[in-house]
Amino acid sequence: MPYDPHAERDMQGYGPKIPQAQWPNNARVCVSFVINYEEGGENTLVNGDPAAENYLSEYGAPNAPSKPGLRNLSVESSYAYGARRGIWRLLELFQEYDFPFTSWAVARAVELNPQVVGAMEAAKGEVGSHSYRWINHVEVPEEEEREHIAKSIDIIHDASPSNSYPLGWYTGRQSANTRRLVYEEYKRRGLHHKLYDCDAYDEDVPYYVPAPDGTPNEHLLVVPYTLDVNDMKFGITPGFFNADSFYQYMRDALDTLIREGDEAPRMMTVGLHCRVVGRPGRIGALRKFFDYIKEKDAEMKKTGAGIWVTTRGEIAEHWRKVHPVEK
Repeated sequence: MPYDPHAERDMQGYGPKIPQAQWPNNARVCVSFVINYEEGGENTLVNGDPAAENYLSEYGAPNAPSKPGLRNLSVESSYAYGARRGIWRLLELFQEYDFPFTSWAVARAVELNPQVVGAMEAAKGEVGSHSYRWINHVEVPEEEEREHIAKSIDIIHDASPSNSYPLGWYTGRQSANTRRLVYEEYKRRGLHHKLYDCDAYDEDVPYYVPAPDGTPNEHLLVVPYTLDVNDMKFGITPGFFNADSFYQYMRDALDTLIREGDEAPRMMTVGLHCRVVGRPGRIGALRKFFDYIKEKDAEMKKTGAGIWVTTRGEIAEHWRKVHPVEK
């Protein structure tokens, strides 16, 4: 089904009363941590791109486009830190606290460092797809994007010691065709009923949309992502200026969702990047927040509630079970 540039937007959603999530063990909120593994998949002449990446590096917010035909070795090195050191620091922390997580893995980055998939799985990580390249897909030709999607699935599956397919999808800088192309590729493989999409930021709980390929009586589950509780704000202005500001924002978000969870439990997502929060001066925010979750969970368990830290795949599986598509 071709993209309709004039399709109506859904500005109502669930309205004032969202569905009861019924998270396991009477949890008042579920927390999903997402490690974006992108390093090596960004714009660079090495990948055949016309110019270097100028987004989300230690250079802060870009003030001008990168000059075509010139490599930026400083930006490349800044990205490489995430693959060489940041990812391992993050995995050590998640293993220390025994917290599961989901990773959005850019397949080109996996090609350059395939060991990370097994390491993430060993650390209770679910590895989803962040497409083949971490680029802006708005102007990527449809057939090229289709090839990227198929290539991404194969690369992540082949790197997985458990032979797992990436069932969660997040392109990020998606095109108008992305959701349909992803759905079509997963349907071709017979995996579309397990697929969940995260290219959305518009709700606090999952929801269904009609099948993007137009098939009647089929639906796609959307598990919304976040751009606000996200370490990417260390690289944009205004944003987080130190670890404490990031920690306070995460804590404030959790406190709000716990309070609202007495009426209707919701989900909280925390977006992370290996080259950003994986730096020594920032990872302390995550450690403090992990401690805060443990503290609040222990406190809430005294009244029969709690916090469910889980993967996005577990959230999708739970939602399909508790809130199946209405026939």
